[in-house]
Amino acid sequence: MPKTVKDNKEHLLLCPVFREVPPDKLDEIARSVGNRTVPPKALVFREGDAADRFYIVCSGKVRVFVNHGDEVERELSVLGAGESFGEMGLLTGEARTASVEALSEAHLIYLTKEQFDQLLEDCPAVSRKFMKDMRKWLVKDQEIIGEEAGAVMSASRLSWIDFAMVLGISILLALSFNHANPNGIPLFPAAPDRTVFGKVSATEAMQKQKEGKALIVDAMPSNFYQKRHIKGAVNMPMALFDIVFLMNFSEEDKEREVLVYGNSISRPYDVEIANKLQLRGYSDVKMIDGGLKAWEAVGYPVEEAASK
Repeated sequence: MPKTVKDNKEHLLLCPVFREVPPDKLDEIARSVGNRTVPPKALVFREGDAADRFYIVCSGKVRVFVNHGDEVERELSVLGAGESFGEMGLLTGEARTASVEALSEAHLIYLTKEQFDQLLEDCPAVSRKFMKDMRKWLVKDQEIIGEEAGAVMSASRLSWIDFAMVLGISILLALSFNHANPNGIPLFPAAPDRTVFGKVSATEAMQKQKEGKALIVDAMPSNFYQKRHIKGAVNMPMALFDIVFLMNFSEEDKEREVLVYGNSISRPYDVEIANKLQLRGYSDVKMIDGGLKAWEAVGYPVEEAASK
């Protein structure tokens, strides 16, 4: 085996993702990966660029960061040898959501999008690893958003009186617009129609799950799912719908019954996911009446994060 290929294989094995890859497939990848050297302070890619490669760091360090406006920057992580980046855009099909810069001279190997897609198709264990990682990232993102939202609220100089005045003026302007315009817009969005979906009780859902007749889907964001969920439920947050669909659903399963639960006061996650499943051709989609609360009330098993 040529030395460069042997080196590539050693670097791949330092990355946890590739420890799940069969030896013959790993040899194939090691022969076909590209190599790139990035000088200090140079960008590997920029936020907003098309996602076309998955990178593994062989040596050196890179930092991942996002920009929140003029000269406002937030560093997300620093990565070194054996760590990888760039998979998010390839998995979602979206543009890069962050920039990556070399802190020192960085030696990288990479898979093209076509090679990455083939890897996921050939190695389901790798796909599952990425799914777990993405859930962790979503939880972390939710925590960052919460911290930043708290900081914004603390820094706000608006009093409740100011807020009430702004809200009142906005409503008056909206009412005036709608009065003058026969094609006005609704001030409040219509509530989603749950009646289009059938309902099953927690007891019925448990029986169907035990008999393998139905798949239970938790529609809540990953940070809520991590804290507590029905045992055996598949987490399908809206942000990861396409990826979870690819991993857990197949064309021949479209006749299978799907039971969805998970909503909050502010957002009907379950209805949104149920609608998307129906659009993908699943006709037998129902809601678990009462959701997680009803499930727990009758003593059925749940899974929750271990206390720290």
